[in-house]
Amino acid sequence: MKISVIGTGYVGLVTGTCLSEVGNDVMCFDTDTDKVNRLQNGEIPIYEPGLQEMIRRNVNAGRLHFTNSVELATQFGTVQFIAVGTPQGEDGSADVHYVMEAARSIGRHMNDYKVVVDKSTVPVGTADAVRAAIREELELRGVDTPFSVVSNPEFLKEGAAIDDFMRPGRIVLGCDDEQAALNMRALYAPFQRHHERLVLMDIRSAELTKYAANAMLATRISFMNELANLAEKVGADIESVRKGIGSDPRIGYDFLYAGAGYGGSCFPKDVKALIRTAATEAGIELRI
Repeated sequence: MKISVIGTGYVGLVTGTCLSEVGNDVMCFDTDTDKVNRLQNGEIPIYEPGLQEMIRRNVNAGRLHFTNSVELATQFGTVQFIAVGTPQGEDGSADVHYVMEAARSIGRHMNDYKVVVDKSTVPVGTADAVRAAIREELELRGVDTPFSVVSNPEFLKEGAAIDDFMRPGRIVLGCDDEQAALNMRALYAPFQRHHERLVLMDIRSAELTKYAANAMLATRISFMNELANLAEKVGADIESVRKGIGSDPRIGYDFLYAGAGYGGSCFPKDVKALIRTAATEAGIELRI
């Protein structure tokens, strides 16, 4: 299958490379010409174990390409992954203007059917805005080219991203039409040979699932830190408590370590974006 990936950051680079590894023809787009040239030569701007070797292998095999031509990238792939950044805005919301720029670029240059996949972490309702932006660009051109919009959030851990992509615990897919679902099932077939990992749902539920997952993990970390403070006051050992509750299969051990609190590039901004979405879109306060 021919695939285009818009954005060569952490998510876009891992996604494009892993999809090429299983035999797809992948073109990754970025506006930075120097970055594109370095990637084509096998040099990567991030460190992720095994990624550089995989990029070089697939570039040499002719399955992985890099370009700074958005027109070429748009016309290349039937499936168009949007994997650009969604930084935190001043009010705590996710800034989706890079996503919308990518959507408008697709609308300006597409000439045949496309499946547009939101891989970036985006607020609920972004797929509707992406669909509207593409349709608007098509109307400005006076054409009625068919397309689908899909939500396919990523669940990649830094340091284990390749393994997470190649052997996923689940593949969340938000889709509202059969043709797009068939394309995405075919695309992900090599990653679920042993058992079904695809979790199919409506688009808005898929968008919310990503935020819900990160918020739950952040909550577990914060919960254990509160218990650690309590344990210190009452003379208990928080590590023993962790083992005691983690042995319950309903709870498990992951993300139950007391420490400095949650951090990284995703948890803080995603928790704030979820709070902001609840307040502005639904008018409710998320008390946890």
